[in-house]
Amino acid sequence: MEDADRQARWVRAVLLVFGLAGFELATWLGRLPDVRDAIDASTGAMAVLILGLAVGSIGGLTVAGRMLPRLGAPRCVRLAAAAIAVGLAWAAAGAAAGAPLAVIAAGLAVFGAGHGLCDVSMNVSGAAVERRRARPLMPWFHAAFSVGTLVGAGVAALLAAADVPLLAHALVVAAVGGAALARASRGFGEERAPVHAHGTDSAAAGSSAWRDRRTLLIGVVVLGMTLAEGSANDWLALAMVDGHRTSNAGGTAAYAAFVAAMTVGRLLGPAVLERFGRAGVVRGCAALATVGLLVLILAPGQELAFVGVVLWGFGASLGFPVGMSAAADDPARAASSVAVVATVGYVAFLAGPLLIGTLGDQVGLLDALGVVVVAVLLAGAVAGATRPPRHLA
Repeated sequence: MEDADRQARWVRAVLLVFGLAGFELATWLGRLPDVRDAIDASTGAMAVLILGLAVGSIGGLTVAGRMLPRLGAPRCVRLAAAAIAVGLAWAAAGAAAGAPLAVIAAGLAVFGAGHGLCDVSMNVSGAAVERRRARPLMPWFHAAFSVGTLVGAGVAALLAAADVPLLAHALVVAAVGGAALARASRGFGEERAPVHAHGTDSAAAGSSAWRDRRTLLIGVVVLGMTLAEGSANDWLALAMVDGHRTSNAGGTAAYAAFVAAMTVGRLLGPAVLERFGRAGVVRGCAALATVGLLVLILAPGQELAFVGVVLWGFGASLGFPVGMSAAADDPARAASSVAVVATVGYVAFLAGPLLIGTLGDQVGLLDALGVVVVAVLLAGAVAGATRPPRHLA
C-alpha cells in the first residue's frame, strides 16, 4: 500500500510539472504582441528572439542527456525551474527597458535551456512511473501540458486586455511558478541510470544515442507527429481564413477545435494504448491525421473543413507522448534517448513553420500543408519502432 501511495504521489507530481511547464511557456508566448510593441520590433527582430529561445531549448535538451544520469530527474527539474524563472524575468525586464535584442535573446536562451532540461527530465520521470505502474500514462502527462498551455495563454490574454504590465506578470509567474515547479519535483521517484567512471550512462549516452537505429526511427515518428501538431499551432487559423474564407474569429475557433480534439485524444490515450498497443495507435493516429488534413485541404465548404480539423487534432494527439515512452523503454539509456527524440521534435517545431510558410507564399497555405501529410505518413510507416525491445518486453 505504501508503494502504491508513493507511486500515486509520483504521478500527481509529474502531472503538475507538465502543467506548470506549459503554463510558464505560454506566459511568454501569450505576451509576444506586448513584447513587440515594447521594443518596436520588426518581424525580423522577433525572429531573433525566437531563435534565442530555440537555441537555448536545444542546448537544454543536449545537456539533459548527461545531467540526468548523474543528478536524477528531481534535481534536474529544480535546476530547470531556476533557469526558467531567471530567464523569464531577464527577458521581460529587458523588453520593458527597451534593451538591445541581444540582451533579451540571451534571457530567452536561459529560459529555453530551462525548458529543454525540464522537458527531458519530466518525460524520463513520467516514463519511469509508467514502468512502475505497468500502464501507459504519458498521454495524460502531455494532456496536462496542453491544459497548462491553454490556461497560461488565457491568463496572458486577460492580463494583456487589462493592461497589466508584461514585467509584473512575468515576475509573478517567475517567482510563483518557479517555486511551484521546484516543489512539485519533490514528489518524483528517484530513478537514474548507473554512471560509469568516464561519465556516461550505462548503455548509450550522448553521441551514441544518435547512432542507435531504433532511437532514430522513433525520432522519425516524433518528427512527423510533432510537425502535425506544430503546423496547426502556427498556420491553422490563417489557413482557414485564407483558404476557406472564414472570419478571423472562425480561424481562431478552428484552432480551438484542434486543441480541444488533441487534448481529448490525450485524455483517452491510456485506454486506447492498452487496447491497441503503441504501434497500432501511432498508425491509427497517422491515418486520422492524414484523413483530417486531406479533408481540410480539399473540402469545398467550411463545415467539412472543421470536420477535417477535428480529425487532424485527434490524429496529432498521441504521437509525441508515445514517442517519449518508447524512447525511455530502457532505463539505462532513457535520458540520452529521450534527449535525442525530443531534439528531433523541437527541430520539427522550429523548421516546420518556416518550410510551410515559404511554400505557402508560393502555393497557398492549404496546399502547403501537404508537406505535413507526407511527414505523418512516414511516421505511420515506421510506427513499429515504438514497440518495446524484445529484451525489455
